[in-house]
Amino acid sequence: MTLTKALMATSALTLAGSTAIADGHMADEMTIVSWGGAYSASQQAAYHDPYSENTGVTIINDESSNEAVAKLRAMNEAGNITWDVVDVVASDAIRLCDEGLALEIDADEQLAPGDDGSSASDDFGDLLVSDCFIPQIVYSTTAGYRTDMVGDTPPTSICAMFDLEAYPGMRSLEKRPINNMEWALLCDGVAKEDVYDVLETEEGQAQAFAKLDTIKDSVVWWSAGADTPQLLADGEVVMGTTYNGRLFSLIEEQDQPVAMLWDAQVFDLDGWIIPAGLSPEREARALDYIYFATDTQRLADQAKYISYGPARASSAPLVGQHATLGIDMAPHMPTDPANATNTFLYNYEWWADYRDDLDAKFQSWLAQ
Repeated sequence: MTLTKALMATSALTLAGSTAIADGHMADEMTIVSWGGAYSASQQAAYHDPYSENTGVTIINDESSNEAVAKLRAMNEAGNITWDVVDVVASDAIRLCDEGLALEIDADEQLAPGDDGSSASDDFGDLLVSDCFIPQIVYSTTAGYRTDMVGDTPPTSICAMFDLEAYPGMRSLEKRPINNMEWALLCDGVAKEDVYDVLETEEGQAQAFAKLDTIKDSVVWWSAGADTPQLLADGEVVMGTTYNGRLFSLIEEQDQPVAMLWDAQVFDLDGWIIPAGLSPEREARALDYIYFATDTQRLADQAKYISYGPARASSAPLVGQHATLGIDMAPHMPTDPANATNTFLYNYEWWADYRDDLDAKFQSWLAQ
């Protein structure tokens, strides 16, 4: 029996709830890296807890996904890979795969088929953007605002972020160029379809930074997805950007006076990679976990806890109500037609090429 077939066989046992796979051929402990907050909580409930119950494996959570590329580069250079499965955005997965820092995955051999009979590659479809990337969710980065701090005319456009006259006060933006540069150009008159062509030029980058200059002194810069929800809850900002699932938690679960601004929400993909260079026992465990955690039911289960769309087509019909609130989750998904009237499609391939350069320029601009 080949290793791949052996792994699939043990995964089938896992799915059946057997603990027979804990036979010494796989590691009995693993470190899973993600983003923290409501998102990690949804993974804990949908993936980690049932997997640990089935296998007896101890899962250690790490919340360093925002530093995944830099840390995996450093681990590889030191020859000491301490992470087993890492949650990353698609553009980071492409970079890690290109640099040989992530394991290549054969979707149809190493991932579960769809519950509807589809192959894994057909079920994930175009979301398999890298040979190393196993998609989990479609999410968006969007904006929320305090309903009690915007007067009688709540914002309807992302460009309200740049309108200090109509909406005075502090706002929060992520401490990286992604999304901020795109929104700056959109709100400076660049057509949606031209944004990346413009941003590819020195002049376009200067234009984006000039637009951001107009609000720079009124921005709290965040690094963790939990920052904006906390700032909004505390009334320290009038509006701010974060992941739509974070805002869902703030609005629906915490009942804060906050509303979602879906305009120009930036669609993106998030999923797993397995670091290259693991021992055979750790690699086998990581592959088994991935097989379990990305099957049809598990991806649909995550949507019970957070408003991110599952990456498998076969999971969509299984999305139901929130696990504790009892509300229908479909209208809270970024892909819902009512929320997706004006979306911006994140170009992960473009950012994989330009990220390092623009990261450096952005940090230099912040320090000015």
